[in-house]
Amino acid sequence: MAVEELQSIIKRCQILEEQDFKEEDFGLFQLAGQRCIDEGHIEQLVEIIQNEKNKVIINNMGWNLVGPVVRCLLWNKEDEKRKHYFLMLDLLVKLCNPKELLLGLLELIEEPSGKQISQIILLLLQPLQTVIQKLRNNKAYSVGLALSTLWSQLSLLPVPYSKEQIQTDDYGLCQCCKALIEFTKPFVEEVINDKENSVESENEKLKDELLKFCFKSLKCPLLTAQFFEQSKEAGNDPLRCFASEIIGFLSAIGHPFPKMIFNHGRKKKTWDYLEFEEEEDKQLADSMASLAYLVFVQGISIDQLPMVLSPSYLLQFNMGHIEVFLQRTEESVFSKGVDLLENGLLRIEDNSLLHQYLEIKSFLTVPQGLVKVMTLCPIETLRKKSLAMLQLYINKLDSQGKYTLFRCLLNTSNHSGVEAFIIQNIKNQIDVSLKKTHDNKWFTGPQLISLLDLVLFLPEGAETDLLQNSDRIMASLNLLRYLVIKDNEKDNQTGLWTEFGKIENNFLKPLHTGLNMSKAHYEAEIKNSQENSQDVQKSKDLCSVTVGGEEIPNMPPEMQLKVLHSALFTFDLIESVLARVEELIEIKTKSTPEENIGIK
Repeated sequence: MAVEELQSIIKRCQILEEQDFKEEDFGLFQLAGQRCIDEGHIEQLVEIIQNEKNKVIINNMGWNLVGPVVRCLLWNKEDEKRKHYFLMLDLLVKLCNPKELLLGLLELIEEPSGKQISQIILLLLQPLQTVIQKLRNNKAYSVGLALSTLWSQLSLLPVPYSKEQIQTDDYGLCQCCKALIEFTKPFVEEVINDKENSVESENEKLKDELLKFCFKSLKCPLLTAQFFEQSKEAGNDPLRCFASEIIGFLSAIGHPFPKMIFNHGRKKKTWDYLEFEEEEDKQLADSMASLAYLVFVQGISIDQLPMVLSPSYLLQFNMGHIEVFLQRTEESVFSKGVDLLENGLLRIEDNSLLHQYLEIKSFLTVPQGLVKVMTLCPIETLRKKSLAMLQLYINKLDSQGKYTLFRCLLNTSNHSGVEAFIIQNIKNQIDVSLKKTHDNKWFTGPQLISLLDLVLFLPEGAETDLLQNSDRIMASLNLLRYLVIKDNEKDNQTGLWTEFGKIENNFLKPLHTGLNMSKAHYEAEIKNSQENSQDVQKSKDLCSVTVGGEEIPNMPPEMQLKVLHSALFTFDLIESVLARVEELIEIKTKSTPEENIGIK
């Protein structure tokens, strides 16, 4: 019945001119064709499509059948039926109006979600390529529309992170990336083969669309993608192969990546295309950072870089990209920033990075970004790697650069452990300076005193939370101990003895008071906890204790006692070091110049 109904509609339309087809005719043709497919009359439908007499009708109306055919291909697994569906799809792509067919295919690609996204993309990429190549006008627009639609759908797929996820490719992203390269190649070749150089040409518009696609791909999926570490496996890494092809496309269409990445960030726009100007801060920065990582860390096409570039210039160029990575929250992204920083720093000799570089914003924001990773990242290996990179960065700076960075991080880190790390580095630099024959003004004398003002003090005086700041306080005491031992009052190389009165008032006296208050408070809490625990043990309930105005989370009484005793032990340790420092100060101020006190 469906076949007869379709033939009846076709017979009526055959006597009409193309311009006389009505909207009603299109609707009836689609309904009848859909019924033929649903009822399994595939062979008869193929014959109707192939009939030369129906050429005009199929050209104008046949694209309506693509959707039903594609859905049958997605759901039907029977080989015999699929063969007919594929034949019908090929015929429709060959015979239908390419403009209408393009829009129909893109609508089909936009429909699915989840794992069906990759299925329909893999099914329709070849037909889509064929349809676009048939278009005579506005091909650049059509290519751009298709690539934008495809990328939008692919960006919804989760990016596989582990080697196992890449190999299984559950959502088909890796397969789609490979297929997308084959889809794009003919259009890249068309740009290469076109000798027309006019800015207004269709070829230039096609270049713009391909360039947009390359930058979108660098951001997603390549910004978050992970790559195999072993070089022998690199050829089997589909995302790495995709990255290599994308970078190759850039050079092929006239935008070699060395020129692009070294021009990025300059006031003069590299591209005149309006969309790039609008998206530069949001998309282009991520894309360029991704490109820099692929080139410098993964080594993709690195042989295209000029060999004369200095390591400090390369680091300066990459610091902006590292900053972009570290500003992101995804662990897979900011880990790339740490790797890119390591790549740049390892090329530079210790103490050779000039302090003037710190006048560039990213040279201060990058170490601050490392501090955030060190203190907030849940992955231990990344925290340790960031700490190692911060130390490596410090090692590369000259003396004034180290001094400037220390001041910056002491003022901005707001983390006791990080501040302790910086104070230890200050101690190391003072030690180096005292051992050198020539003066180092940055870690001796007035400059050092200015730095010590940020170290040897309690931020809230005696009211400072000593437990929360214990790492910083211990590091400060150890630094002070070192200075007292190393620098005689007569020599006063560090300036310590000139400023000793201020240090005593801002640091030592408030610390004494704070220790007495804190120990008394915790001893009282321990006594209360012991008294309360006797009643709690009978009922086996949990109890709570308030320390420093904040309630310790509910836990068994014996566990709370351990916490309180641990805090008390920390105070005892601080008090012990403080007593030793004051003992050394007393000995040093009363000793003769000939007396020598060794470091203990």
